Amino acid sequence: MNNNSTDAQNKIDTVVTHAGRHPRKFHGFVNPPVVHASTVLYPDVETMVTGKQTYSYGRRGNPTTDSLEEALTEMEGAAGAKLANSGLNAIALAILSCVKSGDHLLIADTAYGPTRHFADTVLPGNGVEVEYYDPRIGDGIRSLFRPETAAVFTEAPGSLTFEMQDVPAIAAAAHEIGATVLMDNTWASPLYCQPLSLGVDLSIQAGTKYIVGHSDVMLGTLAASERAWEKLDTLYGAMGCHVAPDDVYLGLRGLRTLSVRLERHQRNTLAVLDWLKDQPGIGRIRYPALESDPGHEIWKRDFTGSSGLCAFDFQAGTAREEAYSFLNALALFGLGFSWGGFESLAIPVRLKGMRTATLLDEDLQSVRLHIGLEDPEDLINDLDQALKQTFG
Repeated sequence: MNNNSTDAQNKIDTVVTHAGRHPRKFHGFVNPPVVHASTVLYPDVETMVTGKQTYSYGRRGNPTTDSLEEALTEMEGAAGAKLANSGLNAIALAILSCVKSGDHLLIADTAYGPTRHFADTVLPGNGVEVEYYDPRIGDGIRSLFRPETAAVFTEAPGSLTFEMQDVPAIAAAAHEIGATVLMDNTWASPLYCQPLSLGVDLSIQAGTKYIVGHSDVMLGTLAASERAWEKLDTLYGAMGCHVAPDDVYLGLRGLRTLSVRLERHQRNTLAVLDWLKDQPGIGRIRYPALESDPGHEIWKRDFTGSSGLCAFDFQAGTAREEAYSFLNALALFGLGFSWGGFESLAIPVRLKGMRTATLLDEDLQSVRLHIGLEDPEDLINDLDQALKQTFG
């Protein structure tokens, strides 16, 4: 395959490997250079005043950032892509690009906690009214529309509790009133879901997670449809956004192995959950790739794979102290926020007060797991010994 090809017929694994690479531009080197730069020189005044030069200033891009943005644009089937300093930064930029004072914004009640914090603290002060909706609403979201509804923010599966949404139905309804549709697609990455093909206008990733994949860089990504691209591009430039080239390089490096890593995350997760579901004291498993999950049919329709992030509830009656004891007994699972790296992680999930538009069983104790790249048998053994230490 020609490394400069952007053939839309190439399968996603090939796109991940080749997109954004132009060896002939860089003396044949496989990877683009890591360009550290602020000032860019012009050959003459005429070129400077007419702007007829590929690069004008470090903040406005260089060959390193262009490479990752080009790869993401191709993977997402987008009009263009931009990089952000973190997943939350990408979310904030995406929202700000499509709402203004006086607008009404709908957000899934299952959204990532920091997304809610941004929506509840920053947006009201800028005249934007935020309303949360039941993620299972589907086409029924029409009942929440107002004349001033400007955008709908989706996330699938939902943060911590993993409910699926009928994104195509929501997008179709939103477009009828001219609203912009956003989706946090970090869980699946562009490898296993292309939100723009579902009707989404702005696809957002915390690239910190699976795109980087090694727990060492903060990165966010935004991919826009034709109808959303101009506003995103304008806001991005006006805000002075720029991601350091070393971080972009590590994002590129991670991207090239995304396919093989996600395949392993998926395989390990299915193996671990197949064991976990039969263990005493374990209640509901939250992972839409399982046939038993309420969102499985939507997942099967809209996604081509699943990742390593999942959760489970202990059976009713389990005390918080018991859940904490289980977590403290884990040896291979680290106790840490974030996920998407090579390592397995676990955190307690506090359901109480998490939602405002939907009801949860707030008495249940839950745990979120990220299943890493370790041998699944070792992970199962670690969970097993922690359960036995806690419950006997």
